[in-house]
Amino acid sequence: MSGSGENVTILAIESSCDETAAAVVRNGREVLSNVIFSQIDLHTLYGGVVPEIASRKHIEKINQVMEEALCSAGMQLADMDAIAVTYGPGLVGPLLVGVSAAKAVSFASGIPLIGVHHIEGHISANYIENKELEPPFVCLVVSGGHSHLVVVKNYGEYEILGRTRDDAAGEAFDKVARAIGLGYPGGPKIDKVSREGNPEAIAFPRAKVGDSDYDFSFSGLKSAVLNYLNSCEMKGIEICQADVAASFQKAVVDVLTEHSMHALSACGMKKFAIAGGVASNSVLRSALERECEKRGITFYHPSPLLCTDNAAMIGTAAYYEYRKGVRHGFDLNAVPNLKLGQDMKSC
Repeated sequence: MSGSGENVTILAIESSCDETAAAVVRNGREVLSNVIFSQIDLHTLYGGVVPEIASRKHIEKINQVMEEALCSAGMQLADMDAIAVTYGPGLVGPLLVGVSAAKAVSFASGIPLIGVHHIEGHISANYIENKELEPPFVCLVVSGGHSHLVVVKNYGEYEILGRTRDDAAGEAFDKVARAIGLGYPGGPKIDKVSREGNPEAIAFPRAKVGDSDYDFSFSGLKSAVLNYLNSCEMKGIEICQADVAASFQKAVVDVLTEHSMHALSACGMKKFAIAGGVASNSVLRSALERECEKRGITFYHPSPLLCTDNAAMIGTAAYYEYRKGVRHGFDLNAVPNLKLGQDMKSC
């Protein structure tokens, strides 16, 4: 194994939702391969991810993507210093496929096992393309299942400032997209159709959570969109799909941007990053970049490919755990509701 030298090379696995992914990552920031098998076309037929179907597809593809990741990197399993895998949060069936595969490979090869938190992986995606980025910084994590505002105090050390009280931002995008006839996945489709709409056409609410400056709530906004659509239908008013999409999107972006800038001001930090699937939204990126520039804050973001679920980000997060001596036993299990900072005890 290469761990005896300076380099640390990790085979990483990600299967928390509907992407079966494997990657080989060296020293946390050099991605030697990043293989992703996406099931989006399959789940589009059902208007969202079907966990049972996702699990079955993961079982079909997991060995294939691991072999392809090693082959693309020009390496053998024996060259790896650790096997990393997402063990939560996510859908329990898909998570179990990845965890079981990682434990099997670790057991058969004798290579150490490291379980990785999915959200920590998203945050760590920023390290891959921004080699100069180091903690501390503030990070906004926005995806289909999560909306977190986090202070990254050090590698693997986080202070959660705010989180969603109900729907995650990406979840709201999917539900609104379905309601206005765009289908799944909602985020990219709303982003695209909104370019033809007027973001000021409809005054949708921007929710404030009374007892927290940083928590999010998007269920009220989603309900406001549904009520608007029902009202138009009852009154026989024609609905402009692009205007609804653009107005909804602006409401989400305004809240995310306002909370983020408030956090940066309160923490006195000059570095800000975004992560998660919604972080690839063009309007959100532009708004955050503009506001950061006004305040002299350096803005970091992964490329769109690294915003969505992938194994390279898991390999990056695992590297810093590896350096701290974290190793997991074969009792590692899938934890679908795993909280950030709630890590399973290592060996």
